[in-house]
Amino acid sequence: MKLNYTKRAAEKKSQSKSLRREGKVPAVLYVRGKASEPVTADLAEFQSHLRQVKPGHLPTTIFSLVGEDGKERKSIVKEIQYHPTTYDILHLDFEELVDDVHVNIKVPIECTGVVDCVGIKLGGVLRQVIRHVKVRCLPKDIPSSFELDIRSLNMSDSKRLSDIEIPANVRSLANLREVAVVIVKR
Repeated sequence: MKLNYTKRAAEKKSQSKSLRREGKVPAVLYVRGKASEPVTADLAEFQSHLRQVKPGHLPTTIFSLVGEDGKERKSIVKEIQYHPTTYDILHLDFEELVDDVHVNIKVPIECTGVVDCVGIKLGGVLRQVIRHVKVRCLPKDIPSSFELDIRSLNMSDSKRLSDIEIPANVRSLANLREVAVVIVKR
């Protein structure tokens, strides 16, 4: 997803408010080993991209930030700050992806086989205890999601993070003995 950005000077709170009134959102681009860069992005353009992202998949979505000079920089969204009552986007934090530098990222877990699950057919309910797994990998190896097949689970059965097939080039930072999903009674 391409997102245009412009550089801005490190500014005061009043300047950030005037940017927001113009339909821009203040942001910071973090680059490993360098000082962070204050930038601005178009709010409507970012929200348009945000609507296309599948729920829970924002941490693994790679944005191509295009500067005023036309240079593209691959990055991920590290944090979005929202207004507490209106839920408007106030600030964005991006982290630039460098090809040979590992990145820590939260990868969503998707449950498959829910329709055929034995425990659910018997009246149970799927309870997903953990929705994301924190992993460390190179930017080219970032998985979009992990699949966990729950088809064989019966009532009160569970699956752990160790049941997820994690590629060899991706290292889990979570405790793999933790329960990821369980089938519970209503």
